[in-house]
Amino acid sequence: MKKYCYGICFLISLAINILFSIHLYVGDGPNQEISCRSSLTWSEKAAAEAEAVAAISCSGHGRAFLDGSISDGQPVCECYGCYSGTDCSELSPGCAADANSGYCSRHIGAWRMSYEYADDPMMSPELDKYIRKLHSVAGNAITQDRYIVFGVGSSQLLSAAVYALSSQNSSSPSNVLASTPFYHLYKDQTRLFNSKNFVYRGDTNSWQTNNTDVIEFVTSPTNPGGELKKKSVTGGKTIHDHAYFWPQFTPIPGPSDHDLMIFSLSKLTGHAGTRFGWAIIKDKDVYDKVLNYIYLANAGISKDTQLRALKVLKVAMKADGKPFFEFAYNQMSDRWNRLTSVFSKSTRFSIQRRHPLHCNFFHQTRQPSPAYAWVRCERQEDNDCAAVLKAGKIIGQSGSTFSAKDRYARLSLIKSQDDFELLMQRLTELVSLENHNIEIM
Repeated sequence: MKKYCYGICFLISLAINILFSIHLYVGDGPNQEISCRSSLTWSEKAAAEAEAVAAISCSGHGRAFLDGSISDGQPVCECYGCYSGTDCSELSPGCAADANSGYCSRHIGAWRMSYEYADDPMMSPELDKYIRKLHSVAGNAITQDRYIVFGVGSSQLLSAAVYALSSQNSSSPSNVLASTPFYHLYKDQTRLFNSKNFVYRGDTNSWQTNNTDVIEFVTSPTNPGGELKKKSVTGGKTIHDHAYFWPQFTPIPGPSDHDLMIFSLSKLTGHAGTRFGWAIIKDKDVYDKVLNYIYLANAGISKDTQLRALKVLKVAMKADGKPFFEFAYNQMSDRWNRLTSVFSKSTRFSIQRRHPLHCNFFHQTRQPSPAYAWVRCERQEDNDCAAVLKAGKIIGQSGSTFSAKDRYARLSLIKSQDDFELLMQRLTELVSLENHNIEIM
């Protein structure tokens, strides 16, 4: 009897495995979406695209690239030195041989490995075009008649901007300021470089409202509060950090039109590890200084990074970016609705107030949905809010990290869904303990 049972179980197990294998490798027919083959379509498509571009011959005297210029929907040949024409077949007589610099070129043709682009030594013209299109669609920045510079994330561009705007007279260095609370890198980088031409001076509140010897960081929306801000000191120079000035985080009342504005791919799409940011600059002299800083720091931005950023933006900009921004906003809006519901039950903790504004992108008045919750511990004895939250198994950043009081703490709302669900669970537990008069510290 036992043998018989084992035999039946074995046959059932065998049948299930056969059916599973058929389902996995063959699927249920032409409409089957979840199969081994379909799960690789993104990589197959990328490989096919690369092969198609690499197959463009350019008469053997040039190459087409994945991140190159497009004409009539097709990549354009970029000719080697001394060759020209649409297919690089025309040799220029008397052309000088260029032995100045170079790179190993034994690689797949579609991947750009040189230091330079054909039309620009450092920056992809195609990526520049997509960034301008992105801002036109989002309606958050003026790019017409402006210069764009790429950087290793926004971090490098922040320091490059301070360098470009600073006084050239070491006996009278520029004073670098920011309004509390602010992103700690403003202070840390300025102090690290320890230049004779600029010096970190602290909060804008300690300065006169009219001062020409000032470089002011204007974070809008603020990090961590998420408020739209204007400069505090008139007469000085400004660096507008717009890392969070996107429809998913804040209503867009109109396009920003400042002298120097900085954006980051990490906050737009979440691709933080790509390390890509860009600055939009009005003045040609400032642009040249920022560009020179980037060149001297690391000979330009990685071509692989620029290609990845281009591919990411192409996907995000499908259907004019509407699906992407709607999805991102719905996610953030839902998280804020749930978060405010929990904090509304607490008297021990509070979060920043949000004020509705008309959003030109969504064509409606809406609440901001910031990337961070700026939590305040209301009890007099809770003067280290991050420690109070940590005791409740919630890890945040202390207020002093942002040059504010430690009665505040910052909580990130832009991590994975699992992270957010656990955060909501811990906050709910914390508020529940408060309502039952149970101390956690």
